[in-house]
Parts: sequence; structure tokens; C-alpha cells
Amino acid sequence: MNYFEPGQLVETKIVAISGDTIFLDLNMKSEGTLDSVELTGPDGKLTVQEGDTVKAYFISSENGEMHFTTKLSGDKADKSVLENAFKNGIPVEGHVEQERKGGYEVKIGACRAFCPYSQMGFREKKEPAFYIGRTLTFKIQEYSQDGRNIIVSNRTILEEAANEKIAQLAQTVKEGMTVSGTVKTLHPYGAFVDINGFQALLPVSEIAITRIDDIHNVLKEGQEIKAKILTVDWAHERMSLSMKALQEDPWDTVTSKYAVGSKYDGSISRIVPFGLFVTLEPGIDGLVHISKLPDTGGNTNLSKVYKTGTKMTVEIEKIDAAERRISLKPTTSVEQDETTEKYMEDQDSSDMYNPFAALLKKK
Repeated sequence: MNYFEPGQLVETKIVAISGDTIFLDLNMKSEGTLDSVELTGPDGKLTVQEGDTVKAYFISSENGEMHFTTKLSGDKADKSVLENAFKNGIPVEGHVEQERKGGYEVKIGACRAFCPYSQMGFREKKEPAFYIGRTLTFKIQEYSQDGRNIIVSNRTILEEAANEKIAQLAQTVKEGMTVSGTVKTLHPYGAFVDINGFQALLPVSEIAITRIDDIHNVLKEGQEIKAKILTVDWAHERMSLSMKALQEDPWDTVTSKYAVGSKYDGSISRIVPFGLFVTLEPGIDGLVHISKLPDTGGNTNLSKVYKTGTKMTVEIEKIDAAERRISLKPTTSVEQDETTEKYMEDQDSSDMYNPFAALLKKK
């Protein structure tokens, strides 16, 4: 008596592995069997172990022993088996033999099938020659004329695998988590990072607190990173990350470190039509408005007068931590002030009148 219908999908645990056979727990007096070669990797090693959960399709029962498969390989694929695979949605393994008009000819056991171009591969576009000679897994989309007309899809298999992986990720990966990933590709707008097989976007603005002009200066393909998950949209398969969110925000302590009226040495980080942005420390930039710059006007091209990286001493006029803004004005350096002070002291000790010293005193 069969307790399963041919093609029925079962999710169960592996209770034992012996030689070429994997034994499956069916909650019955006997176990199901599965050929271990189906779960063997390219290196010849098993990809599963006892206690792991697997999904398999029931194919037949012989002498009370129930046989399962994860996919139908060529040696099991006669016409009746393929028709059953079509009716029950069982994956089949086929060899891509050659390119035909509109697609590929695929040999499955003793039968030949056709896979349209649109049903080969998933997401990553490959040249047709890439698939020739490969053994791939397919799902039968159409079976007619007693097996003389078989249409298969590799894309469906890959889509189902991707959807299953996303469903698994959705159970464990949540917004706000810190995750590790590998940088896959770099673009001017950010990097795509592999998170357990899922491609997440790390925008260039979320890499660091400081401004980044060239992403290649801070990240490399293959680099391992840690980032915080900002948003997840599983329906549209989107995830955004932030490395910046894991860094201490210098604006949190800006009011305790900087004071209005104080002088600081900085460097010009950005030149804009309305002024200069000066970096006081990584992540903290203040604005020197064009009206505060000497010998400039509304029509002055500041890029011709100033250069990024140039040192500039500034005085803080206003701090707005909530809006992350600091207003600055250029001023004399601390070294200049000390030189002037020493000069004044030397002049005070002299009995001679010095008109230049008197002018400095007025200041």
C-alpha cells in the first residue's frame, strides 16, 4: 500500500546515510530512500548530513521500500516517468546538447526536449554558447504527442530556488540588524553587497560619515564588511545597508567640543558658489559664507581663488547641532596671535614710541 502519490513533495529529516543511500524519516515502520549522488557536490562530497532536513519527491514503491528523488536524472527518465514529472511538477535533469531556432535542444534520458531562450538562466544574462554541453535542472512546462513535444524551463527552477532562499532570509534577517557581507560590485552611487546570497545596496552616502568622492578609494570588490540593515522590501527584493550607522556620530558631541567665538584650524573640503566648506574633523564641516571671505563678491568664482585641501583657520560664529550646521568666518591663526602678543609685550618693555604697536593695541 502506498502512502504517497507519485510526484508528492515531502519535507523530512535524514535519519541515516549508508554508502550510496540516504534514508529519510517518514514516521512509518520503514524509511524512504534517496540516492546520495543527488546531494553530492562537484567535489564528490555530500552536501548534507544526518539530521538535516531535505525536500524530495516520491517516485515509486518496491517491495515495501519507498523511493524518493530531488530531481529526475537521465537514467530514470523514460516517457512514462517524464509524463509523471510533468503532471506532478517534479524537476528533471537534462543535458543541453545544441542551440536551435528560438532556444536549445535538451536531452533527458532517451527523450529530447526544447528550452526557449527566455526560459534558460535567471537574472544574469549569458551568451547562448555558455549553456551548450552543460547538465542542468529543468521543469517540464508542456508534455504532449506521447513525449514527442516536450518544452522545459530552467528559469522556473532558478526562480523557485531564489524565492525559497528569500523566504528563509526573511525569517532571520530584519531591519536594524548588523550583518556581515562581501562587496560584489562597485558603482558611483554605491556598492552591491552579498548577504547570504542576497544582493543588498550600500549607498555611497551610507559608507562613511565623511564625504566620499570616489568609492574605489574606500571599498574593494571582495572586501568583507559589516553594516546595519536600514530597510528591507522582500516583495521587491530590495535591501539597503549602512556602514555609517555603525560609526560614532561626531555631531552628537559637537556642542561639547566646539564653542562659539573659538578658533580652529581646518581645511577646505568643498567649494560651492556661495562659500567654502571647511572640515574641522572627520564628519564635521562648517560653512564660510562668501560674504565673510576677503576680496570677494557675489560674482566671484571661488574655485579660482581657493583650492580644496588648503588649510584655513576659522572662528565659529554659530552652531546648530539639530540641523547639523556650523557657521564660520576666516580669522588669524593661533600662531599669528601668539606672534602678535609676543611682539606687543616686547614693545611694552621699550621706552620708545612705536606707532605700529600702538595700532595693534587699538585692535
